[in-house]
Order: sequence, then structure tokens, then C-alpha cells
Amino acid sequence: MVRQPGRTLSSAPTSWLHRPLPTPPHRWRHGPWLPGAFTSPLRSPRLTTLLGLALAVAFGTCFVTGLLSHLSQHPPGWFWWPSRPVQLYRITQGLHVATGLATIPLLAAKLWSVLPRLFVWPPARDLAHLAERLSIAALVAAALFELVTGVLNIAHQYRAMPFFFPAAHYWTAWLAVGALVTHVGVSLPVIGDALRAGAPQPARAGGLTRRGLLAAVGAAAGVITVTTVGQTVAPLSGVGLLSPRQPRTGPQRLPVNTTAAAAGIPAAAGEGDFRLVVTGPARSVRLSLADLAAMPQHTARLPIACVEGWSADATWTGVRLRDLADLVGADPRHTEAQVESLQATGRWRASTVAPTHLTDPLTLLALLLHGQPLHPDHGYPCRLVAPNRPGVSQTKWVARIAFRPAA
Repeated sequence: MVRQPGRTLSSAPTSWLHRPLPTPPHRWRHGPWLPGAFTSPLRSPRLTTLLGLALAVAFGTCFVTGLLSHLSQHPPGWFWWPSRPVQLYRITQGLHVATGLATIPLLAAKLWSVLPRLFVWPPARDLAHLAERLSIAALVAAALFELVTGVLNIAHQYRAMPFFFPAAHYWTAWLAVGALVTHVGVSLPVIGDALRAGAPQPARAGGLTRRGLLAAVGAAAGVITVTTVGQTVAPLSGVGLLSPRQPRTGPQRLPVNTTAAAAGIPAAAGEGDFRLVVTGPARSVRLSLADLAAMPQHTARLPIACVEGWSADATWTGVRLRDLADLVGADPRHTEAQVESLQATGRWRASTVAPTHLTDPLTLLALLLHGQPLHPDHGYPCRLVAPNRPGVSQTKWVARIAFRPAA
């Protein structure tokens, strides 16, 4: 290329995304935007990277286990959820709640470590920088929403949430994980440089070192985890300070979320003219409690595992669901059961039992709990109990079972 008189060579024109934006007036610069607002010597790229990696592991575990919980409650056609091992849902949902709570100190420390970068001046240099900062804002907002609503859920503070918690929590989780993956992808060079650089020069603030800060954050996450699993692991129940449910508290030594009174179930629901309606391809039958008690009875030790993270073992006795399928001419291997409650309204008044669970001999229409008739709050006159299913899908106060070809 020949240099033209009076002109110099230059690079290609600046992309419109990188054209400088106007700098806001200096009088707007207050608080955390002031120079020197953040002076702690403990902050470093390596500290931020280590906290970020721990947060990614905890949040990733929480997301995967939460996704499994959602799919097991609302299974799409391609999803298969097994009936064995019977403790699987108990473990995955316990991990979901425990890692979600353990994320709180990790996220707090991570945000503290990047505060100087969150409050740079000017807030946006150009459109590309603005887009990057908006994506970080979306990540932070989504992560905080997930943690706050998750804590409100396990504490039963639904009035503080003017929306349907499961749907909002589920879709915001996708937003958070998408923003997280994007952020990690963009930050990979910085992460690699921080890890290769090794530990920075020792720094101390008020007697606390970077290593001490990491240890304190890890200890906080560990304490929260232990106090959370105390609502499931009986030996730790004494330290379950953050646990809204204890494994042996409630009627018949089993916790209850929705009582019979709250569900609108009368105390005498199973007496007098109660009949369980069972329909299938060959016939329909109406069974009294005496009829059900006269059928072969089976006993199983199964947990009730709640989406809130608590779970408790119990001994159930009743009729195998597959025996009821045989009674009305349904083949359990190719049949699903629609189980409906006496409860007139409610999102969980009915559930579908897939062939995997229907054929399992541990899936019962339970009549007894710990050898005694069901307490009204536990589903008297009869309730569904199946291995490896969320507690909200273990329908109580069963009034009707319809066996139909599996979808």
C-alpha cells in the first residue's frame, strides 16, 4: 500500500460496539464509585477465581439436582425416573437444598471480592462493555433471586412471594446457569492466568489473611450444610438449627406440610359411605376400607422426601398398586395410574404413576403407618406411597384411581 501525502496508515474503523459512550457527569460519582472506595489488600484475581470455582461447583450441583426434582414431578415424554434405589430422590433433593444454602456464604464472598470491578468508572465505556456488565447484573440478580426464594420456600414463607414459587425458581435457574456459563466462558483467560500465577504475596487485613478468609468461608458453608442435613440425618438432628422440619416431629412421628383441615378434608372422610373408585380397561369397582383391608397386605419401609429438603423413613402397610391394576384388568407393564385425592382443589391433588413405579412391589396404596391407621394429616383413609418419588407426588386422601394405557 502506498502512503498518500498528508495521511497516515491506521487500523480499520472502530466497531460501533466499541465506540466510546459519553462519560456521566463527575457529580454523579458517589459512594462506591469514588476513587479508593475499596482498599482491602485481601482482594486478588486468584482469590476471586478460587471462590468462583467453588461457587460454580455448588451452584452446578444445586442446578442439576433441582432439574431432576422438576423432571420427576413433571416428566416429559423422553424422561425416565426409576423406582430404585428407593433413597435416590431423598439424596438428590437433600443435596439440592444443602448446596443451595451452602452457596450463600460463597456468593457473598465472591461478590465482595469483585466489588471494585462492579463499581468501575465510567459504568460503561462502550456498548460492548455495557452488554458485558448487563450480563453480570443478570447473573447476580438471578443468583440472589434463587437463594432468597429458596430460603423463603424451605421456611414456608410463601406470602412473601407474590408468584408461584416452583415455576419462578425453575425458570430463573435456567437464566442464572446460562449467565454463569457465559461469564465463565468469557473469563477463562483471566481464570487461567490467575491459577498459573500461583498465590500472590501475603496480605493481611485486621489480622485476617487471604487463606484465613477462604477457610472462614469454607467453614461457614460447612456449618450451614451440617445444620441443614440435620433434618434428614437423625444423629445430626440436634444441630439442625436451620432446619424447618425435624425427621420425627409430627403425627405418627412423621412431619406434615399440608394438614387435612388445610386441604378441606373432613375428619370422617373415611367412614360410612366412603368408596375408592378404581377403573380399568375391563371393569370398574368401588371398594370400601373393609374391602381394601381384606385384600393381600404388604409392608414397606420407605421415606417421605419433601422438595424442601427434609425426609423421614416410615413403615407403610397396604395394597400393592399393581394388585389393584390386576383387579380391573390392566397390565401394569403398559399402564399408568391417575391417582386423585378427595381434596377438591390444589396443584397436587392428583398425580400420575408411570409403569416403572406401578410394577414395583413397593408401590402401595397405604392404609397403615407404623402399624396404625393413617392419621388424617397423613392421608386417611388411604394414600399413595411409592419408592423414589417426591413427597408432593405421594397423593393423600385417595378417592379414585384410573388405570389407562401408558403414553
